[in-house]
Amino acid sequence: MTPTRSASRHVALVTPASRGAVGRWMGGGIAAGPVFLAAGVAQGVARDGFDFSRNALSQLALGEAGWVQTVNFLLAGTLLVMGAVGLRRLLGATPGGTWGPALIGVFGASFWAAAIFPADAGAGFPTGAGDSTMSGHGAVHMAAGMIGYLALCAALVVLAGSLAGRGHHGWAVASRLVPVAVLAGFAASAASVLAFTAAAGLGLVWLTAVMTRLASDPVDH
Repeated sequence: MTPTRSASRHVALVTPASRGAVGRWMGGGIAAGPVFLAAGVAQGVARDGFDFSRNALSQLALGEAGWVQTVNFLLAGTLLVMGAVGLRRLLGATPGGTWGPALIGVFGASFWAAAIFPADAGAGFPTGAGDSTMSGHGAVHMAAGMIGYLALCAALVVLAGSLAGRGHHGWAVASRLVPVAVLAGFAASAASVLAFTAAAGLGLVWLTAVMTRLASDPVDH
């Protein structure tokens, strides 16, 4: 049996009722990026001493109001894991149906780890903080972020196959190129925190776009 026939058979088994349930799970993954980024930007604007050109959004979890960003991390992780469940149910045994959701799940779990192990203070935030040596929790935070975003980049490449299989060839090409831009931004983070933030945001936004595209396909496409 060819992959195309397998994909068609799976889609035919997704009834309107079950698709509604899948859509609710997928909605978590679709909302994760916009919610996390909107909350992060709002805090960055409101918090004294925070500078987008010097500080990473992770540092918002520090200081008296840091609990807001901690909750933001936990919520985003939960929404991403919900999205992974929905994606698994939507794609089933089709190409990308196993590894795509699994990698998104790893990405979601990395947000939970980032919440438990906060970033280190530095670059003037919280107010008055100078440069400091990396702590144990700071090292775990960085490792979680690295593993999480590598998982996201791999997931986008895997899901490019799902997009191509459904006829969305332009989307598939973009889904293979976005991880390159994300990794390039991370590589430039030593010179520019904004490059790092933009790359992280791009990954989240594109994941939202891909999940929206997949979720919006008709049942009998």
